[in-house]
Amino acid sequence: MTDLPDPNRPSQSELFGATQPLIVFDGVCVFCSGFVQLIVKLDREKRFRFATAQSPFGEALFRKHGLATDSYETNLAIIDGAAFTKLDSFIAVMAALGWPWRAARLLLVLPRPLRDWLYDRVAKNRYALFGRKDSCEIPSAELRQRLIG
Repeated sequence: MTDLPDPNRPSQSELFGATQPLIVFDGVCVFCSGFVQLIVKLDREKRFRFATAQSPFGEALFRKHGLATDSYETNLAIIDGAAFTKLDSFIAVMAALGWPWRAARLLLVLPRPLRDWLYDRVAKNRYALFGRKDSCEIPSAELRQRLIG
């Protein structure tokens, strides 16, 4: 079945402008999808847009930023034109939400190698710890309006 374009839904280029934060995440990872659901709830201004790493748009962004497209062991956040990965992605997303979430910036006191090591431990074990879906789930209506790709 082919999805026809919805004339009431903005195009990808309209949904993703340089000033709109974007999170590209592993759509089959329960933990990653849960993080996205959290951001949907916390982002009262509805600034963030989302794309699954498995979508053509998400894969293209992963390739553009030199990330592997076979394992998706990181998420990618693009905020104010800057790309963030690993724990820095989480910190940047939370900071963009404003107070009190901005307090996540305290994690920046940890040296980058330690931040990356901690992130990698969770990322490599995320399916075993939190589960994996057979496919990307059908998003809620609110998320569907903010999903690109």
